Amino acid sequence: MKSTVEQLSPTRVKINVEVPFDELKPNFDKAYKKIAQQVRIPGFRPGKAPPRILEQRLGRGVVLDEVVNEAVPAKYREALSSGEVQPLSQPEIEVTNMDEGDLLIFTAEVDVRPEITLPVFGELSVSVDDVEVTAEDIAEQLDGLRSRFGTLTGVNRPVEHGDFVVIDLSATVDGAEVPEAATTGLSYEVGSDELIEGIDDALIGVSEGEERTFTTKLVAGEHAGREAEVTVKLGSVKVRELPELDDEFAQLASEFDTFEELRGDVAERLARVKSMQQGMEARDKVLESLLAATDVPLPDKVVESEIEARKHDAVHDFEHDENRLGEHLEQQGQTREEFDAELGTAAEDAVKAQLVLDSIADAEEVNVDESELTERIVYQAQRYGVSPEEYVKQAQQAGQLGAIYADVRRGKALASVVRRAVVTDASGNTVDIEALFGHDAPATPEEAETDAPAEVEAPADVEADVEADVDTEADPDAPADARKAD
Repeated sequence: MKSTVEQLSPTRVKINVEVPFDELKPNFDKAYKKIAQQVRIPGFRPGKAPPRILEQRLGRGVVLDEVVNEAVPAKYREALSSGEVQPLSQPEIEVTNMDEGDLLIFTAEVDVRPEITLPVFGELSVSVDDVEVTAEDIAEQLDGLRSRFGTLTGVNRPVEHGDFVVIDLSATVDGAEVPEAATTGLSYEVGSDELIEGIDDALIGVSEGEERTFTTKLVAGEHAGREAEVTVKLGSVKVRELPELDDEFAQLASEFDTFEELRGDVAERLARVKSMQQGMEARDKVLESLLAATDVPLPDKVVESEIEARKHDAVHDFEHDENRLGEHLEQQGQTREEFDAELGTAAEDAVKAQLVLDSIADAEEVNVDESELTERIVYQAQRYGVSPEEYVKQAQQAGQLGAIYADVRRGKALASVVRRAVVTDASGNTVDIEALFGHDAPATPEEAETDAPAEVEAPADVEADVEADVDTEADPDAPADARKAD
């Protein structure tokens, strides 16, 4: 076999392959065997008809087609290996010659990783927020802890913000009842904004047994996006009485004997969480700086595939109903054109980040050992509420084990860049990344956050995934297909 690689662009190559027919004898043998198993010829048992009989009955073209279908993928992979081509997409293959006795000739065009000139990592410089634990931060955490031990007491007065109420709800659209929107005996904290828009304003000032009607848009069900007349009837009103912040509370809510000990522990844990938040901010900003300093030609087909996958994910959440997606965007004050433009930019950023981090991983010879891969699998299995064995099984079925490996590898590559970049806080102090993450920085913030205290809630941007591909919408580690199945 002879193959040559022709560079069409920085991100695309054309592979020309010529295979002498005498190299295809094993493929002909497999083709005859496969065809013989699929057809029944009188006088021969299944699979036993000789090649000559098969060609008489079916024609030589059927055999040649089977040979080509079986041989081309294998020869394509062989050409990739000999040409040291790293494909990023499915090839576009064209058979240009299959004259028997001569040559099987085909071409394959495929996207490839471009040559990338990486910046000097030590010249990357970013600034992050100071680590500061305020009295308000501590008070907020202590109030959250107090609320766990609060008691609800009934009151005989109109509803106020923060009250706990029991309500009945009903709704109509164009005068017709909406059964799925009706409920009785629903407990709700006024001001929590956890129900439909407008209900908090409607409840304020209402007394027990009274009703209020207001207009709002339904967010789920058959009438999602439609305006409805909602009636809320108040059953009861209760207030939460919180325990005093004293030594008795400290003994009730923690292992400490005094309130001052409890307060000091909360402050210490908050500082640790905020330090992790600072580390994640450093990682995000270093990645942004790295991408801004790196010129990366983007493979068109790979970007197109990423855009289509993201569109699929977006409409999947609305049961593949484009109209419902459009209505949701309208509610958010966004046009479909703006949404598509943002989605396209995010897809380009994700592809660029993957290419850059893969190049760094190659240059740094980054490897992922079994324990690191297992740690990621265990974490993700816990996140999705399945056993590690089930997670691996689903990932294998979806062909995503390679993506998980690549994601961990990219995370390690990014961590190596962060450790060499110049990171300062808002006060001008150099941030010690090694102190935050240790010598081997974790691949994700969650892995650094496993010791976060139960009574101290980590900020949302610490809890969220900071994936190496800067993708905050899609999840490449999902335990089925990374792109949701229909």
